[in-house]
Amino acid sequence: MKEIWYTSTIVPKMLRSLLWETNTISYNGCITQLYFFVFLGATECFLLSVMAYDRFLAICDPLHYTITMDSQTCRRLAIGSWVIGLITGLLPSLLISKLSFCRSNRINHFFCDIPPLLKLSCSDTSVTEITIFVLSLLVLFTCLLLTLVSYAFIIFTILKIPSASGRKKAYSTCGSHLAVVIIYFGTMISMYVRPNINFSSELNKVISIFYTVITPLLNPVIYSLKNNDFRGAFQKLIEKMHAQFCL
Repeated sequence: MKEIWYTSTIVPKMLRSLLWETNTISYNGCITQLYFFVFLGATECFLLSVMAYDRFLAICDPLHYTITMDSQTCRRLAIGSWVIGLITGLLPSLLISKLSFCRSNRINHFFCDIPPLLKLSCSDTSVTEITIFVLSLLVLFTCLLLTLVSYAFIIFTILKIPSASGRKKAYSTCGSHLAVVIIYFGTMISMYVRPNINFSSELNKVISIFYTVITPLLNPVIYSLKNNDFRGAFQKLIEKMHAQFCL
């Protein structure tokens, strides 16, 4: 559900602009889009950390997993991630909404992102830039640190498993999640955790495509690779395409 909301914040408007060339958005609509983008992006970070913690418990302490990660704990962690994400989205939106935009009103981007809006403003954006940079640093690196710590314990535990089949099963449990973590955090950090926003606009657009379109698109596929039926069907499809190509 979260993936649908996250992509719905940006993709429908982007597709409408590409298909019908209606490249306009109101000021209120722009700030609203920015808020939901930051809110859902931050929520994704916290949920990825929670998922890493869940895998840490499942692999490192399997006997107590059902007790430690019960339904009530799952609800609290999920609700906490959404609430913190809601709060995180407020500060950048409020800071940018207080800036003056007295020059060109053309955003060199496919959605209302933070760097192009800061470039567009004719106000002194130094305080806003530093505040958003610190906030991004806290959110992204805190979530990434928690995720990496969980995986450090997971890898240490997997290495102690005597059987190769046991190690393979443990790796398959967290491999898909780790792939999503690398793609998502890598692109988000390269975009927002940097002290200078004067990067190429085209480079910003390319990086943005990864965490706004590609990652949400790949998530269902990556997580489905753990399903034996899905893997079997996917392998049959590849074999069929290979046979047709050889003919």
